[in-house]
Parts: sequence; structure tokens; C-alpha cells
Amino acid sequence: MKRLLSFFCTVLLAWGLLMIPAHATGVYDLPPLSSGDPTWVIDNADTISRANEAKVSGDLKKLADRTGNEVRMVVIRRLDFGQTMNQFADDLFNKWYPTPEEKENQTLLIIDTLTNATAIRTGKGVQNLLTDDIADSVVSETVAVPLKNGAKYNQALLDASRRVSAVLSGEPDPGPPDVQEINIDSTFTSAEDTNDTSASIWVIVFLFFATLIPMVTYFWYAGFPWGGGGEEEE
Repeated sequence: MKRLLSFFCTVLLAWGLLMIPAHATGVYDLPPLSSGDPTWVIDNADTISRANEAKVSGDLKKLADRTGNEVRMVVIRRLDFGQTMNQFADDLFNKWYPTPEEKENQTLLIIDTLTNATAIRTGKGVQNLLTDDIADSVVSETVAVPLKNGAKYNQALLDASRRVSAVLSGEPDPGPPDVQEINIDSTFTSAEDTNDTSASIWVIVFLFFATLIPMVTYFWYAGFPWGGGGEEEE
């Protein structure tokens, strides 16, 4: 039984070690984009509901069509080992928009769900509207507050999209959301709730088999009627 349990634990450990690198995201794991590309939201961490992703994408497309200012939002599960969020944001901004002309009217917002680290990058053409102070507030308040209050990635992107779209449209900055108004009603199950439910199911399944396998092994070798380890009476 000790050998069986050791083998079982080894398999689980190896599986976990293999899964960790697979969830890491490097710059070249993301698809190539350029100015005018119709992709507005990339959610590699599967945290955003389809309804919200469609809503944010639609709003950012309208902004681009109306003003020429393009905003893209990226959510990743975790960074590659040794890489910082600022390095990742710089590298991705330079990869997608390699020249100053291509960066001109671009805004890039990135969230790492492992640490909830956030970064924003802007081109010179939008910095007169989306100033450094507003950009810092978007990261440290508009996005950070929902994440700190229950890891609400859906709301973080929705709030950031509304605020950035207003500012880049030349409207007054609506400012960060009121902390008292963070919890909003929703007519659909959020991606956070779905992920929590799935994780709970896997934990229950794991505990069930972790309990069942040693018991079955014990009964088998103890010689119970259905086991193979007992001797038949003459």
C-alpha cells in the first residue's frame, strides 16, 4: 500500500509541475496584432465571461471607429519565471507596435491574474487625453479596486473600458468607481464563479479517490470476500 500511495503522490506532483509552466505566458505566446486589427480583448486566463468580453470589445471598436484611438486589453494567467509586469508590457507594446507611428494612438492594458499586477502603455498621440495621472489611476484604482474586492475581473475590465473610452473620446474623466458601488447585480454567472465551482468539483473528486484507493487496496490485501489476498477455507 505504501508503494501505491507513493506512486500516486508522485504522479500528482509531476502533473502539477508540468501544468505550472503551461499556464505561464510570454510575449510570443500571444498572437501578433497591429493597428486596425479587430481583436480588442485577449483573455488567456479564461476569467472574463463571453457576455462581458463581447461588451468590452464592442465598446472599444466603437471608440476606434469614432476617434481612431485604439485600446486593447490582455488578461494572462501568470508571467514567465523572472519576468516583471513592466517588462512584459514594454515587450508586448513594442512587439505589436514596433514604430513610433504605430504606437501613436494605441493604449494597452494588461492584467496578470496570479498576482493581480496591472500595467498600462500609451502612445504619444493619446497622452494629451489619457494623461499619466489618469493612466496611473486606471491601473491603481479603476482596475485594482475590483480585483482586491473578490478578484472581479469582469468588473475591472468593464470599468476600465468605460473610463478609458470616455477620456479618449474627449469627455470629462469620470474618475475611479465609488468603492461603495463595486458590487453590482448580474444576470449571468461570472467567470470567477464558474472557475471557483470547477475548482471545488476537482478538489472533491481528488479527495474522493485519495480516500477510496487506499481503502480498496487495504480490503484487497486483507482478504475480504471480494478481495484477492485471502485464503479459501477447506
